[in-house]
Amino acid sequence: MGIFSSIKEKLFGKAAQDTSAETAANETITAGSTKPVTADVSATPTTAGNDAAAKPAENKTAGAAVDVAAIMDAAVKKNGQKLDWRRSIVDMMKALDLDSSLSARKELADELGYTGDKNDSATMNVWLHKALMKALAENGGKVPADLLD
Repeated sequence: MGIFSSIKEKLFGKAAQDTSAETAANETITAGSTKPVTADVSATPTTAGNDAAAKPAENKTAGAAVDVAAIMDAAVKKNGQKLDWRRSIVDMMKALDLDSSLSARKELADELGYTGDKNDSATMNVWLHKALMKALAENGGKVPADLLD
């Protein structure tokens, strides 16, 4: 599993757990009903020629975007250190209890397609933070607009 996958798991896994608990509660309520419980299948139908439509959505919760800021703020609070995840990739990784070493950040840079000089860590870190926010938004995360520019 790559670093980006670990970040998504930390962020979206927590949201998926919250959604699973809510779904379980709803199923308990409807279990005594005479109506069958069915899944919402109103999503766009897939066609054999449309690869994008044929692929299932990855790491998205049931119809709701994962609030990245709320999860990160809670992670920082739980961590107990003064971390500025909104500006620092290192602090973000620390808040998620992930390896924030230069080698881990270089690996993340490779995963996200960084083409600059990985020995210029300051420039790479700024790029990484922006690229990570964009990638999280593309994968079902609700990212504050000011972090996407």
